[in-house]
This record gives sequence, structure tokens and C-alpha cells, in this order.
Amino acid sequence: MKILWAKSGGLLPLDRGGKIRSFNLARELARRHEVGLFMFYPRTTPDPHHQLRDRFARVDCVPMDMPKRAGVSDILAYAANAPTTLPYQMRKSCQPAARRRLRELLQAGRYDVLLCDFLLTAGIVPWELGIPTVMFTHNVEAVIWKRRFLVNRNPLWKLVAWREYRTMARAERHFTQMADHVLTVSDEDRKAFLEFLPAERVTTVPTGVDLDYFRAEESPQRSRSLVFTGSMDWLPNEDAIIYFSSEILPLVQQHIPDVTLSVVGRRPSRKLLALAKNNPAVRVTGAVDDIRPYVHEAAVYVVPLRIGGGTRIKIFEAMAMGSGVVSTSVGAEGLPVKHEENILLADSPEDFAARTVALITQSAERERLGRAARILVESRYGWPEVTDVLERALMQVAESRSSPESVAVWEDRQERARILRLR
Repeated sequence: MKILWAKSGGLLPLDRGGKIRSFNLARELARRHEVGLFMFYPRTTPDPHHQLRDRFARVDCVPMDMPKRAGVSDILAYAANAPTTLPYQMRKSCQPAARRRLRELLQAGRYDVLLCDFLLTAGIVPWELGIPTVMFTHNVEAVIWKRRFLVNRNPLWKLVAWREYRTMARAERHFTQMADHVLTVSDEDRKAFLEFLPAERVTTVPTGVDLDYFRAEESPQRSRSLVFTGSMDWLPNEDAIIYFSSEILPLVQQHIPDVTLSVVGRRPSRKLLALAKNNPAVRVTGAVDDIRPYVHEAAVYVVPLRIGGGTRIKIFEAMAMGSGVVSTSVGAEGLPVKHEENILLADSPEDFAARTVALITQSAERERLGRAARILVESRYGWPEVTDVLERALMQVAESRSSPESVAVWEDRQERARILRLR
């Protein structure tokens, strides 16, 4: 197959779960088929994407100037977008230069299938060209924004979250109906799309992990510490650490006064830096070259997320390293984990603290949980096995679009696009 993988936000550096998932799947797919990459993303200096040229048939990049989050230009751009029916995140990312370049590539390339990676990418797809298109949804975006609305206490940001939720839900329905096939990362996400899509057009591609890179140590040396990893400029991660530090950590400290928390990940917000400054038990590292030493050092890997969607690759990485993991139900949502078998789940501050304390103080239970976690991810969640599922879905779409039935479906979809057109 000749595949064009189109993605918003770029692939490098590998500092977010979505990038890690996309990179590993695209790299494995490129070992089997001719895969070209097209990416559009905020301009960075230096730009690391030239490193991908040896791995893929072609790499086309459109760096863009974009307003900084919550800056004056960002606020003005949001205000200008408010009268429209588009989500602000989509309008900000889907710039004309990216739209033009993707059209040129598709018109010249004779691709068997276009993989549209993330919902935002759908905003630049020239649907009228009729290229067989598969949409890869790493989350149900509307669910994330709804949860942000429910959790946020600031009236202004609640209003922003409510608007993004409503417009994102409309865009999500519109573009997934336009696609020939939709990929989800969990059966929970699949159920959400089955409310308006036929079952045969939605496939779950499970989360994977690099089993060679993330491995358990033969003789683990666990301190009385906790660790959380993730991009700290992502609101759900920021919210999780603020929630943990204010409502859960004090309960843990009642039993283990010298416990510490390492927050490992890029671009910590001012709130998190201030939190660490005022709380000696919290260490915020910022970006690191390798998260593994921090995870190996900690007694417990914590995932106190209250907002989110899709699946957390960070949990599979910790499980592959044999770590004991304590997570909220939202944090572990969509993963094939079982409470008390290979993970501990807790949704109240009291339960989360109690289970964290138990793992810190009971080394035998922590090691049992870690061994079971490693066995789970080894069973069928390496990237080659996960790519098999993706490959079958892409081949099905590429092969079926030449049938008379698919032509009729495409014509019907074009009519729906005319009726449902987003302004």
C-alpha cells in the first residue's frame, strides 16, 4: 500500500502520549508499506523533524506561526472565532498553508489511503477529492472538554470549556461521518462513536508499548517516593497534580511523613512551579531525556487524572517497567487492566491515599502487582502486534473503495457534507 499519514502537531519530540503512539505505529507500518508523512505544527527552532527522513518514503512539514496559549493574541483570536461554529482549537491549527499543501500531495501522489491522525487534522482534508480516508481518533475530544467544564471552577474558563465541548462534539460527529473508517484507542471510545456510526466502520487499535525500551530492573531499588510522568502543559495533567498535591498527598503524609512526589515532564505551568516551591515534598523536573530512572526509583507510579479521554500510554510504560500503579478510573479508562490484579484503582482521595500507602509499605504486594503488569503488556501489546490491527483496517478501506457499493456510499457522504457543512 501507498499511505499518506497526515498529522497535526508534529511527531517530535516524543513528549506526549499521542506522539508516542503515532510515531511507533507509523514507524512499524513503514517497515511493511510505503508511508509518507505530512505534518503541520507550531514553528520551533531547531526543528527536529528532519530526523524522520530516513524512516519514511517522504516527509513534508508545514511549520506555522501560532499564538501562544492564553497570550493576548490567543485571546483575541478566540474572541474572533466565537461567532463561528468551529472549535477554536481547530480554527487555530487548520491554517490555509497546511490545507493547500495537503491538497497538492494528494493530487500528485496516487495514495491508496489517507490516514488522518487526530480530529484537528480533519479540518484541512480536501474531502471532495474522494481519497479513501481513515480517521485516527486518540480521544473522544468532546468528552475531554465536557470533563474540563465539569471540573473547572473559574466561571470564564467554564464558559470557554462549554463552548469548546459543544462545537467539538459537532465537529467530531461531522468529520467521523465523512471518513471511510474510524480508529479508536479503546472500546469505550468506540461505543461513543457507535451512537452515530455503523459498527463496521469503527475499529479499536489498542494502546501499545515498546517492550524492549521499557523493562523492569532485575533488582529494583524502590525509595519511599511517588512519580507521575506526562506533558505538564496539558491541562488534565496539571489538574491531576494540583488535585493530588492538595487532597491526596497530605493523607499519604499522615502515614509516611517523608514521602515525596516527582512530577516528570515538559513545560510545567507557573501553577505547578509555584506548588513545588511551596511544598518541599513535590519535585517538578521539567523535561528530561529519559523518564525511566525516575520511574524505577519510585515505589509507586500514580495517575490521579480527573479529566481525559482515550488511553494513557504512560500507564503501559510504567507497567512494562514492573511498577506498581495506582490510578483513578478516568486515568486507566480504556486500558485492559484489572483492579487488584495488575493495577490499583481509586477515585476518592481517601481510597487513593490508602492504596498508595499500602504499596509503599508492602514490598511483596508491590512486586506481585508489578510482575502481573509486565505479563499483561507482554501478552499482546507490543507495537508490532498493535500495528497488525491498524494494517488490517487500512487494507480493508483501500481494497473496498473500488467496489460499486463504496461509490454509492461516497456519493451519499458527499451529500451529507453539503448539508452538514461547517461554517
